[in-house]
Amino acid sequence: MLNYSKYVSLAAGFLLSTSITISASAQEVTLKGVIKQGGLIIGKTIPNSKVSLNGEPLLLSDNGDFVFGFSRDEAKTKKLVVEKPDGTVYTKTLTPKKQQYNIQRVEGIAKKIMNPDPNNVKRAKKDAEQVYLARNKTSHRLDFTQGFIAPATGTITGVYGSQRFYNGKPGRPHYGLDYAGPTGTPVIAPASGIVTLYVPDMFYSGGTMIIDHGHGVTSTFLHLSDSFVKEGDTVNKGDKVAAIGATGRATGPHLDWRINWKHVKLDPALALKAFE
Repeated sequence: MLNYSKYVSLAAGFLLSTSITISASAQEVTLKGVIKQGGLIIGKTIPNSKVSLNGEPLLLSDNGDFVFGFSRDEAKTKKLVVEKPDGTVYTKTLTPKKQQYNIQRVEGIAKKIMNPDPNNVKRAKKDAEQVYLARNKTSHRLDFTQGFIAPATGTITGVYGSQRFYNGKPGRPHYGLDYAGPTGTPVIAPASGIVTLYVPDMFYSGGTMIIDHGHGVTSTFLHLSDSFVKEGDTVNKGDKVAAIGATGRATGPHLDWRINWKHVKLDPALALKAFE
């Protein structure tokens, strides 16, 4: 696994820890998470405030909860602005720390592998559209505020951000955290939520499930051999929801767990650290 740092800096515009409380005009703005590429940041402020990130409004709960995240290659400084009900404006610049990703180069790949069958490409595109629509939904659930637990046990065989170059051409980066395990090994909900998608046979990802944790935060599970819940079901953190498999284009049985904030692909390992 990658060696993730637990600390970020708060002096001179940097953040000092994964859980930061900053006071402005005696009113608190709290951020939890790792200010790093792929990081999930969970915030809380005074109810009825207005919160924006780089000018884009963030959904704020009645209790003052909000959330956002950084993409794999995010290098630009983000500006967080909180306008409180009394007119006080809190501003903070956040610069995500760079991650070091595992990059591999593979040569001699056959052309038929580099250029897949058009019918398979068409099927994969249809699968991607279903996933897009499921992640495009934004609910007012607040399950993400309760933190995450690992959805499976077993050896971690793949990490977020790793990438292969095939015959010199970059492949799609890996956006999940892979847990190896025998087919049938239980998969549990890493946080409470509602099941918004389950398809047993997507071309690349095989059995695919998405759970909505609220405010655009979702978990996606790939290569499942079975599901114990259906679309529309509400699940609690720790509930058994599925089973590890080798469906789709998998080389062996494992769970590929992914975390998104809307369509921003986040690092599940950092999501697990958000409340440390």
